[in-house]
Amino acid sequence: MENYDDKAYIRAKKRVDDVKGFYIHLVTYIIINFFLFIINLIFTPGTWWFLFPLIFWGIGLIFHFLGIFVFENKLLGKEWEEKKIKKYLEEEKNKK
Repeated sequence: MENYDDKAYIRAKKRVDDVKGFYIHLVTYIIINFFLFIINLIFTPGTWWFLFPLIFWGIGLIFHFLGIFVFENKLLGKEWEEKKIKKYLEEEKNKK
């Protein structure tokens, strides 16, 4: 491997793992809800109960998407953590 900054590599690796996790979540959502639809269609065609897991799991999937692709590390992420750490270090330094 080339010479990458260790912290940058770790952040990039975590980002790749997060994106991969989202896509696994998305594929799982599609496959399982497809089978729930088929089960619903075969056994209880008059009652569309498969919509409940579809909708509520879909809401969770939307939040997962927003956390990975929209907000990334902006809200309580790495940048926020680093700012807070610097702030607290400055406060400790000023106390002495």
